[in-house]
Amino acid sequence: MNSLNFLKRAAFCAAPLFFLMAAPAAAFCSARAGGAAYIAVTPVWLAFPFVLLLLMIAGAPLLFPRFWEHHYQKVSIILTLPVLLWYVFSGGHGLDLLEHTLEEYLSFIALLSSLFIVAGGILIRIGRRGSPAVNLMLLLSGALLANVIGTTGASMLLIRPYLRINKGRLKAFHIVFFIFIVSNIGGGLTPIGDPPLFLGFLRGVPFFWVLARLWLPWLLTIVALCLIFMVFDAIVGKSDAEIDVSGGIQIRGKRNFLFLGLLILSVFLDPAVIDGFPSLQQMFHLPFGIREVIMSVIAVIAYRSADKEALKGNEFNFEPIREISFLFIGIFFTMIPALQLIGGYARLNADGFSVTRFYWFTGILSGVLDNAPTYLNFFAGALGKFGLDAGNPVDVKLFAQGVASPIVGDTSSELYLLAISAASVFFGALTYIGNAPNFMVRNIAAQTEADVPDFLEYVYRYSIPLLLPLFGTLWFFMFNY
Repeated sequence: MNSLNFLKRAAFCAAPLFFLMAAPAAAFCSARAGGAAYIAVTPVWLAFPFVLLLLMIAGAPLLFPRFWEHHYQKVSIILTLPVLLWYVFSGGHGLDLLEHTLEEYLSFIALLSSLFIVAGGILIRIGRRGSPAVNLMLLLSGALLANVIGTTGASMLLIRPYLRINKGRLKAFHIVFFIFIVSNIGGGLTPIGDPPLFLGFLRGVPFFWVLARLWLPWLLTIVALCLIFMVFDAIVGKSDAEIDVSGGIQIRGKRNFLFLGLLILSVFLDPAVIDGFPSLQQMFHLPFGIREVIMSVIAVIAYRSADKEALKGNEFNFEPIREISFLFIGIFFTMIPALQLIGGYARLNADGFSVTRFYWFTGILSGVLDNAPTYLNFFAGALGKFGLDAGNPVDVKLFAQGVASPIVGDTSSELYLLAISAASVFFGALTYIGNAPNFMVRNIAAQTEADVPDFLEYVYRYSIPLLLPLFGTLWFFMFNY
């Protein structure tokens, strides 16, 4: 590739990412211009390792794939070092922040790894060829299942049979719509479904609060995506690949469903959910809790006792979770300053934030940052706008029930919480890093040599033209305040 073509390709690839980074950049610049106090603690330049890591994840596999394949671990670690050194030498609060981030990362990777291993031991064979109708039923089933076992659990359980039944006709959009529907938007009805909603539940939002208020937008968005998918899938036609279409649905490794259930139950083993539940963090100052220990034990037992034929049929190996582990340790730590800057900006400017601004800021940032901490930052900012404390469960319940706005003519708090909840879950589908299972689904599909879109193709060809109009319509009818 000559240098001119390389530069043209790089510019073309980077454009969609710059679009998605516009909101974080605006927040950084606004914070700097405003001379906010938190800038003295968190300099704007400290957010650039995260931006660079995001650019590398987006562009490196396309522009220099061999380098990235062999050195992505080193890139992630090297870009993490400046942030680690800054907070280590910044004093006590910096060390506390690093410790809290390590706890979040270990909790994240324990859940993701254990679900990946347990689901890898469940072999589901569907005795049907992939078709618009069959695929639609699988996607809708996944969307509903995501609210029971989480978007990660549903994705890990269904992605392999989904790939198998579409052998010979699998296109890039098949992977994309699976991520849209099963890995993200499908989990928008319960706290189990998606991490941001679970964090809201831990803070005091009633368990069925989102279901009672978001079911209609959830249903309309899912239906719209399914209709678009049906049009795309109908064009593909039938496959001539050899697929076993006998025997209906066959399952091997059924014992792992017990492990799957135990994993979901273990999610609730948290002092914030169960009063008096022991905390290893407080008792022994460990960066993990009993929940993470249980998840790890379940994963080891599930793998050691797994049905070998099920593992072989799923072509199970640890490479997808290995890549996730390295990349997300970089993402978790390099995004600390970005989250601090954005969180500080949201808190200081919450009085001037309308429902519209909360919706779009939470949404766009959930696509380029992890959607769970993004939710928490704007959640805290919204409560602050109403003079409430995000750390007080009583205040959170009042906020969820609806508190009158201190600004004459403004709407109640309930709509603010709904906007933040919907945006953090739905917009997590904008990029591969917006939600935990996105990258995992992408890696599993890539190992089967499926036509998987790279990071930037996913953004400019699918999420921007398909998702943003839907989310814009949702804003116009629900959150245009």
